[in-house]
Amino acid sequence: QVQLVESGGGLVQHGGSLRLSCAASGFTFDYYNTGWFRQAPGKGREGISCISPSDGSTYYADSVKGRFTSSRDDAKNTVYLQMNSLKPEDTAVYFCAQCRRDGLGYKYDYWGQGTQVTVSS
Repeated sequence: QVQLVESGGGLVQHGGSLRLSCAASGFTFDYYNTGWFRQAPGKGREGISCISPSDGSTYYADSVKGRFTSSRDDAKNTVYLQMNSLKPEDTAVYFCAQCRRDGLGYKYDYWGQGTQVTVSS
């Protein structure tokens, strides 16, 4: 079955950096787009990235563009999210998932348990 296991979250100060990892199994990883979404307390889900296996082209939400970088290592079935210049409003649980284009946005399927990122002011 599809499994995605996120790691790398934690507590960081405003302006700091974190690198999240997501190990995938149970599907042919290099056939699928893989991305990240987040959910903050009391807020809805926000899709923040989706990276293609074919050419590495990546969608980023405006809220993270220029600060976050997603990458993937198909040999390791792993996707990463490098987060720089973190802000308190980035505080959320971060999930990795298979992702796909859906009209003007993206949909996320089969996510993991999530990893908490907390940015202190």
